[in-house]
Amino acid sequence: MIWTEALVWSAGGTTSHRFITARRNFQKGKPNSFNIYGYRWNGEQFVVEPEEAKIVKLIYDNFIKGMSAEQTEVQLEEMGVKSYTGGRFSNTSIRAILKNEKYTGNMLLQKGFIEDHITHKLKPNNGELPQYWVEDSHEAIIDLETYKKVQAEIARRRKLGVFANPSINTTCFTSKIKCGNCGVSYRRSGKRQSKHSSDVYYIWTCQTKDRKGVSECSAKNIPEKILQGVCAQVLGLEEFDEDFFLDQVEKIVVNGTDELIFHLHDGSVIPQQWKSTARKDWWTPEARAAKSAYSKKNPRSSGNITCFTGKINCSKCGQNLRRNTSPRVSGQKAHHWRCPPHTDCGHSGLEENMLKTISSDVLSIKEFDEAIFQEKVDSITVVSNTELLFQLKDGSKITKQWQFKRRQPAWSEERKKRQAEKMKEAWRKKHEQNKDN
Repeated sequence: MIWTEALVWSAGGTTSHRFITARRNFQKGKPNSFNIYGYRWNGEQFVVEPEEAKIVKLIYDNFIKGMSAEQTEVQLEEMGVKSYTGGRFSNTSIRAILKNEKYTGNMLLQKGFIEDHITHKLKPNNGELPQYWVEDSHEAIIDLETYKKVQAEIARRRKLGVFANPSINTTCFTSKIKCGNCGVSYRRSGKRQSKHSSDVYYIWTCQTKDRKGVSECSAKNIPEKILQGVCAQVLGLEEFDEDFFLDQVEKIVVNGTDELIFHLHDGSVIPQQWKSTARKDWWTPEARAAKSAYSKKNPRSSGNITCFTGKINCSKCGQNLRRNTSPRVSGQKAHHWRCPPHTDCGHSGLEENMLKTISSDVLSIKEFDEAIFQEKVDSITVVSNTELLFQLKDGSKITKQWQFKRRQPAWSEERKKRQAEKMKEAWRKKHEQNKDN
């Protein structure tokens, strides 16, 4: 066994006895962790576990053949292979195996360290402490040449980004549409025009907005057909061409609600105004017919029957939410959806206008439309005071975050006058006290 000091560094400060012992072990060429898939620790060194070693070789072989970690994850699941802890073999664990030099029979010690022995948070060692390379410390499962090929392939795929993973459905717009608010890439989302339709309506939406809701990012969604049309206009084409787009455009930044900023490969920047026609695109003859049929079936005479009636249910009590109407001081009526009385669900209630906004976002339409909602949405489950689960009629499920905001009642004119008189009286007393002093 041969070991060498990879980096030289003199550490200052104080650490606990346990951390000092661990660093002394590194200096002697001894690892500090003995749990690794494919090996067992016999007290002195790692010993190959034959059955697990076969899986390690399969993981490396798959990666060299071009398979992604996600594809290998599915394969191992079908084979019934379990991880070191007995659970499912995740793609994260597969990537860790692909990067672990111990499978070559060598060890790089002190790749990370505990900076603060109080918080015990592990920090990557980027030269702050010495690292130790130990050669031929145990039997290899993967030869060093194969390991180096895998590391080179990892670097190549990292540079390509999502395009390196064949399991991810990409288009010419993938990774090129950037949010002007939060800076992350837009993602593609498709929804069918109707339950049995073969046509899919695609939009591009900010990933932050899609994962965390409009409270985190209010970037505007862009229908793909509109995006293609604007690109063709900027590039001077009669119709959109993917190859020409990839050759000319580096990225597109979505700025506000009506501007796309094109950054071309030649260094030029072109701002372009755009306007959504999503509502018009959705309002097909079929949608109009559905609207008419729904209106006939659901009269509004009582004022409490709406497109949400019977569709919103509580995850705790299992009951459908009911519509409550209450007058405001201003004379306007406020509509909320709440669980039936005498339940103790702890839900604050959904404001109807907010529910319409969230539903429009889920359906990728500019303004809420009852007919489209009735056609597309099967049910809405109130999971908690921050989460809604939409079950669509095409079988898909969409989770949306929401936030309850308590609306303070507006002051009446009478209350304003009473408050004004109180303030005048308070100032009068204060003025008299100052005169007496």
